[in-house]
Parts: sequence; C-alpha cells; structure tokens
Amino acid sequence: MIRFRTAFVALAFLTAASTLAAPQTPAPTDPGLIDAQGYQKLVERYRGKPLLITFWATWCEPCRDEFPMLNELVKEYAPKGLHVVGVNLDGDGDLILMRRFIVRYKPAFTNFRKKQGGEDAFVQAVLPGWRGEIPASFFYGKDGRQIGHLVGANDRETYEAAIRSLLASGSGGNSAAAK
Repeated sequence: MIRFRTAFVALAFLTAASTLAAPQTPAPTDPGLIDAQGYQKLVERYRGKPLLITFWATWCEPCRDEFPMLNELVKEYAPKGLHVVGVNLDGDGDLILMRRFIVRYKPAFTNFRKKQGGEDAFVQAVLPGWRGEIPASFFYGKDGRQIGHLVGANDRETYEAAIRSLLASGSGGNSAAAK
C-alpha cells in the first residue's frame, strides 16, 4: 500500500512538473514604432514589390470591420506578389486595447505602431493633403511610387479591384486604385 501511495505521489508530481514545464504560448510582441522617416524607409524596403499599407486603430469601427477582410485578402493575394503592412494609430494609452485587437484578429501581415508626436510630418510623408482619416490604405507600385489610395470604409470588391490593378501595374503609373 505504501508503494502504491509513493508511486501515486511521484506520478502526480511528475504530471504537475511537466505541465509547468510545457511550452506556453508566448505573448505577441508589440508592433515596432514608426515615424515619418521610418515610413519612408518602409516604403523603400518594399521597392520592387507591390505594396499596400493600411492604417487602422482599435477605436475605429470601420477599421475593425475591414481587418478580417484584409487578412483574407492577404492570404489570397500574397502568393501573387502582394505585400501588406499595417500601421496602428492608437495612442500610447490604448496599448492594451491594441494588444487585445492583435490577439483577437491575428493579422496575417506585419504591423507597426505610429510613434507619438510629429503627426503633421507623418501624414505628409504618407500623402500630402491627407488629414489622417481612417481606415485608409495606400498602394505602392514596384517602383516605390504611390499609385492610389482608399480612404474611409470600403468593401471587399473595391479592395480587390485596387489590388488587381496594383498587381497588374508594371512600374507604377496611375492606377484605378485611387479613390
């Protein structure tokens, strides 16, 4: 009887130890910070590749509605050469909300977080005249030039037309991606 109890206690101890030692799902890392200069470097990094950069925030209801669709579009069009990058515009006070959003929606594309301050320079680096309205997506041809944008809530059909136009554009030029 004592052997049985000893074996049972040892088994319970080993089970508990292996549970504690089991790999835990790591917390997602926060997106890197980006400012106006970092944005320009980001666009340059993707030169030679069709690029869609989308701006979003957790407080933006149309952004929350678009995010799952963007994930689907990335999965569909990435094999055809599309690269997508997200830029979160939440303030530092909303960091926990942004983390929850990323855990919930599991983006299929790289995301950055806009560094606080320098809003005017940042917006002008993206598109002179843009006032920062979101959701907003900007399309860059292989030559690194912006060839179109979508501002405000848009449906899948509109995004697909813009993406197809982007992928079909050789070096850039003007495309139907502009709204």
